[in-house]
Amino acid sequence: MRAMRRRVLGLVVGGALAITSGLAVAELRPGVDFRVLKNRQNTEVAPGKIEVIEFFWYGCPHCNTLDPIVRKWEKTLAPDVVFRHVHVMFREPAHQQLHYTLEALDKADELGPKVFEAMHVEKNPMNSASKIADWATKFGIDRKQFTQVWDSFSVRTRMRKATQTMEAYGIDGVPAFAVNGKYFTSPSMVGSNEGVLKVIDELVARERAGRK
Repeated sequence: MRAMRRRVLGLVVGGALAITSGLAVAELRPGVDFRVLKNRQNTEVAPGKIEVIEFFWYGCPHCNTLDPIVRKWEKTLAPDVVFRHVHVMFREPAHQQLHYTLEALDKADELGPKVFEAMHVEKNPMNSASKIADWATKFGIDRKQFTQVWDSFSVRTRMRKATQTMEAYGIDGVPAFAVNGKYFTSPSMVGSNEGVLKVIDELVARERAGRK
C-alpha cells in the first residue's frame, strides 16, 4: 500500500513539475501544438541561423494582446535566432503599408506598439495615408519624408514580398508563427499566448540540435 502511495505521489509531483517547467521537446504534439509544413520554405538568414517569423496584422485584436508578450520574449532569444515580423494583407492595405513604411524608416520596433495603441485603444482606424501621416508627425517624423517613403518603390516591394511569404506559408489567420521554414504554430493551436512561445522555443531547440 505504501509503495502504491509513493508511486501515485510520484506521478502527481512529476505531472506538476511538467506543467510548471513548460513543454519539453518530447512532449510537443505534432498536429496539435504545431505542424510540419508540407513544403519547406526558404529562409532569409545566413547559414547557421534559425529564422522565426511572426505573421501579424495591426488590426487584429489578438495580435494586439500578443504584441507586448512577443516583444519581451524576443529579447531573450539566442544570437543564432533571427526574428522577423511579417505584416499580412488582411482587409486594410494601409496597415501593411504603414508597417513597411515604419520599417524603411527604422521605426517599426519603436512605433509598432504605438500603432496597436492608436487602433485598439484610441480607436483610430488608421485607414488613410493622410490620417496615418498626421499620426506619424506626433512622433517626430517629418511629414514630407514619411509621405515619400510611404509612396516609395521600396515599400511597395516589401509589401509584395510579405504577401508572397504569407501565401507561401498558407496563412489564413493571425497571429501565427513559422520556425525555420519548417514548422507552423499559433496561439489558437496551442491554447495560449505564453504557450505558443514555449512551443517555438522547443522547435528552435530541435532545429539547433539537428545541426550538431
